[in-house]
Amino acid sequence: MSDAAPEAGTPEAGTPEAGTPEAAAHSASAPGLPVHWHRRVLVLAFPIVLANLTQPILGAVDTAVAGHLDGASYLGGVALGGLFFNFVFWGFGFLRMGTTGLVAQAHGAAHSDELRNTVVRALLMTAAIGALVLLVQQPLIDSALRAIGGSDAVQRHAQVYCHARIWAAPLALGNYVVLGWLLGTQRVRLALLSQVFINSVNIVAVLLYVYAFHWGVAGIGAATATADALGFVLGLALLWHGRPRGLPALNRAALFDAAALKRLVVLNRDIFVRTLCLLSSFGWFAHLGARQGDATLAANALLLNFQTFMAYGLDGFAHAAEALVGAAIGARDRHAFAQAVTVTALWSALGAIGFSFVYWGAGAWIIERLTDQAAVRAAAETYLPWAALSPVISVWGFLLDGVFIGATRTRELMTAMVVSLAVFVAASSALLALHGNHGLWIALLIFMATRGMTLARYLPGLSRGIAAA
Repeated sequence: MSDAAPEAGTPEAGTPEAGTPEAAAHSASAPGLPVHWHRRVLVLAFPIVLANLTQPILGAVDTAVAGHLDGASYLGGVALGGLFFNFVFWGFGFLRMGTTGLVAQAHGAAHSDELRNTVVRALLMTAAIGALVLLVQQPLIDSALRAIGGSDAVQRHAQVYCHARIWAAPLALGNYVVLGWLLGTQRVRLALLSQVFINSVNIVAVLLYVYAFHWGVAGIGAATATADALGFVLGLALLWHGRPRGLPALNRAALFDAAALKRLVVLNRDIFVRTLCLLSSFGWFAHLGARQGDATLAANALLLNFQTFMAYGLDGFAHAAEALVGAAIGARDRHAFAQAVTVTALWSALGAIGFSFVYWGAGAWIIERLTDQAAVRAAAETYLPWAALSPVISVWGFLLDGVFIGATRTRELMTAMVVSLAVFVAASSALLALHGNHGLWIALLIFMATRGMTLARYLPGLSRGIAAA
């Protein structure tokens, strides 16, 4: 392979400079690709995988810190608080996903002015949403935690965690826009730098606040808020440094163009509904787990770290698909689209098999590192086989999410997730009654399988809609 392609990140003679819109258009549409597709996908995916894996490592650190406090209710409180922020922040994940898709297409088409306008629109939307979250924070926290459930002690610790973390909400959402721009323009090494910085700050802060300042659960939440704030400062610096050069000043009419705003609203609406369904499924999972006692709730939360770690890792290939599919569609190149889907699917499958092997072989050891609560350990090891099976079932939904986000075909994403949620609710209600928490995990795997199958039905039509180069 080294004879057929230059070193990763080094452009061939006669090709545009890497990282420019011209390079994206050239590499997406040139019939003789300068870099072998496997290498191209890996060069994009591996920095994203590393960046993504810093997220669940952070979650594992939070879990380990809470898991070594005095009682399972601390771990349950952090788990419920984390689930609340999944709803709030991931619920607005369209700020990252929509930005990636639109930026990738503008990048592939070499439309630098529209690329800049897309980022500015997204930041303005972020400021409005973040202000709204802060305005309604108290009823938002109260209603969400009551809906999930849990004992009084778990609820109390969750409240403390949420109130310590929520003040950084606008900045955390702003980091989504920065990440979307970095992924859409294929600046994956800077994406890695940004995520490693944010999560390194978070890990240092949580150890400082909990063990040096003795802030307990509040310290865990405050550490994440600190990291989000400093991460956004870095993100603004990256945006300024990487801005397109030589463009005229921002044009108000172009920035608030009615057609562009309508497209943005429709795209974000669809992704919001899709994400709300996804988070509702995990909220329902946590709710049904909480009904079985604090130990089962904590065990499920601990095993969801396995799911989250796997999801973030495999999402590296999905993010690579977003960038490559978006660039291919921007360049109107069906062949590049097919190559992007095929190669990212292959590497996603290999990654999923690897995660399953690790979980089967080392899952019990990982559980012992995350908590010293005997009851939680025993419950988690009982349900570990389902977490080990999950990667090879979940991977297809993750990958196809990336394909459809890059194509900005958000209606299909929304429809597939609504169907999957309905299947999950029906399956979980039936299987929980028959098999207890085992049934709940089986229903979760059925949900993951349904995500992949429903999106796969739309894939041929997506390919046919791309004009041949």
